[in-house]
Amino acid sequence: MSHLPELHGEHLWLRELRATDLAPFERIHTHPLLTRYLGVDRMDAREAQDAFAQHLAQPYTHPRRKHTLAVCPPGQDVMVGTMGLLIEDYGRNAMLTSLVLLPDAPVRGHAHEAGRLLMAYGFGHLGLHRIWAGHRADHLRMREVMLAAGLQPEATLRELFHTQGRWHDVTTYAALAPTWTRRITPAERAILHGTAFPSPAGASGAPARSAYATTGR
Repeated sequence: MSHLPELHGEHLWLRELRATDLAPFERIHTHPLLTRYLGVDRMDAREAQDAFAQHLAQPYTHPRRKHTLAVCPPGQDVMVGTMGLLIEDYGRNAMLTSLVLLPDAPVRGHAHEAGRLLMAYGFGHLGLHRIWAGHRADHLRMREVMLAAGLQPEATLRELFHTQGRWHDVTTYAALAPTWTRRITPAERAILHGTAFPSPAGASGAPARSAYATTGR
């Protein structure tokens, strides 16, 4: 197994998905507005349940390439959104994915922090060199989220994915480890260097280390 440890920031924290997260996951992926800018079409309940089962299986794959995590408010173990990281098959690259929050999520306005926590883990424990992300070119509000996460604009990929009956351009951003890690918070630095994680015998009982890409706001 390759479970990620809990990643705690100032305004939110990330953890692995659990079976009890099905309801909020299904709510997100069957919602007409929350799926508007996703890279996949809106699902029906059965499709969302099947997708959720695939996400739950991620920690049991080797090598693990997909990491879809639950976004939770500070002090509350309840899923209010998702954040993901897709490890690419070449080089030391990965893509931030699956960023979406429920409309009533108390962490709204801090979505960039979810990306930053995963980037700290990726640049640190996973040894990545480059992390990138993208949003539909017409989803203009995502630009400030990308910049706040420390990602820099790169390019526009024309007609990258097809949803809602049409092709969509995607604006991309990226960060490189040597540059991004110069300006990080103490919490992000602790994740980067692995000092934020409890020992295997810690109170949560979660593994201390792992064994080993975006829309919404």
